Amino acid sequence: MRPQLPCITHLAQRGTRALAALFPLLVVTLLASVAHSQPRAQDDSRAGTQDEDRGNDRGIHKIKHIIVIMQENRSFDEYFGTYPGADGIPMQDGEFTVCVPDPATGNCVKPFHNVQDVNGGGPHGASNAVADVDGGKMDGFIAQAQLGQKGCLNPDNPACTNSSTPDVMGYHDEREIPNYWAYARQFVLQDHMYEPNASWSLPAHLFEVSEWSAKCTVHDDPSSCVNALQNPGLPPDFQTGPQKTNPIYAWTDLTWLLHRQGVSWGYYVVAGSEPDCENDEAEDCLPIPQNSKTPGIWNPLPYFDTVKNDAELNNVQPIENFVEQAEHGGLPAVSWIAPSGAVSEHPPAKVSAGQSYVTALINAVMKGPNWRHCAIFLAWDDWGGFYDHIVPVNVDQNGYGLRVPGLVISPYAKSGFIDHQTLSFDAYVKFIEDDFLEGQRLDPRTDGRPDPRPDVREDEPQLGDLRRDFDFDQPPRSPIILPEQPATDLVPQPY
Repeated sequence: MRPQLPCITHLAQRGTRALAALFPLLVVTLLASVAHSQPRAQDDSRAGTQDEDRGNDRGIHKIKHIIVIMQENRSFDEYFGTYPGADGIPMQDGEFTVCVPDPATGNCVKPFHNVQDVNGGGPHGASNAVADVDGGKMDGFIAQAQLGQKGCLNPDNPACTNSSTPDVMGYHDEREIPNYWAYARQFVLQDHMYEPNASWSLPAHLFEVSEWSAKCTVHDDPSSCVNALQNPGLPPDFQTGPQKTNPIYAWTDLTWLLHRQGVSWGYYVVAGSEPDCENDEAEDCLPIPQNSKTPGIWNPLPYFDTVKNDAELNNVQPIENFVEQAEHGGLPAVSWIAPSGAVSEHPPAKVSAGQSYVTALINAVMKGPNWRHCAIFLAWDDWGGFYDHIVPVNVDQNGYGLRVPGLVISPYAKSGFIDHQTLSFDAYVKFIEDDFLEGQRLDPRTDGRPDPRPDVREDEPQLGDLRRDFDFDQPPRSPIILPEQPATDLVPQPY
């Protein structure tokens, strides 16, 4: 009996109502008992001892399955800005000490508790990121939301503000996202995780699997690629004019190294619609269909020359395969999971739908025989226009972007640990390489397939090390199964 499989499929199509029909509800008091038994949050000292580092060097190979779940468009402060011990929204004597000017009223607006299940957010293109940061003032969020388009054909258009009243200063807490806070209390919360690039969804997903975003002119010729943070090759669905062609992704991606070393991988796609338009400056667009056989901004690997040449196109699969593999103990070494619009948490998708979908995925892993050797990395791919008070770290010409939530869930994850290291999705690639590839990097000097990428992102000195989030000497921890539909204070959108 596999209740997870139909739940995830129908949730992507119809939202949380299908989830309620298909999943037997777990006792809500389970979450309350978990909350009462939470260990106290630990603080990261930013540097482990030499003995700890040596132990983690050896222990990393206890992780045989790495799972990256990528959600959409939430800033760290929006989800965890009031989490105890985290680098959250500045407060003094119980009052927020920061505010953002509202050009429409002349007032300075402080963060406020938002119980709405459907949020609006703000436009989140590269130019919006620059305006939000405003030279380090971090005060452009409301102005950008007011300038965003309204009434778009596709409400997922990143040029839009999906609310008549800007809500970018709103935040959620344990009352709205209890499962995410439970994972933070039981496992690891990363409070300095940045999107790897200061741009939109396609470059973010290219960085996720290859550490670069580029535009190429010749197939199988990495030297024909040039850096293209904002405008890499676009899929045909997003091109205008009568002559539409597939993009050329000729540079080297992580699957090239995995394939060469015989390391298994899978990229899993939820059927439905993509949560973004072709780029964050788009005027408007209709929703774009997606599934595992439709390459696109959320599913870029089929366009990579390496994937085609290595005969690994079938590694891109529907999400149902992941659930089945998790249940029967057949997970590959590396899994990437991309949502559909309905469960992505990209405004105006429901917060509740995304939390339920993510919980279902994690429960499926925890209930399966591979759990003992798994590491789940959960993140949100960009800030979605929502407020964050931390100025992004400058790494190179491509990033980092604004801060996003990050969680590590594993039987070897430290308990109640807050990781303050500077991180980005580059750290996921680095961890995969250290675990399965003996530290080989996507480095043109050593990877056997040189391309003209500007730097080796995994080796940037600012980047932390995810091994610090684990204690490989501890006995593997038992699963913590959470209800897929937890009780929350979320208020549904009126119809």
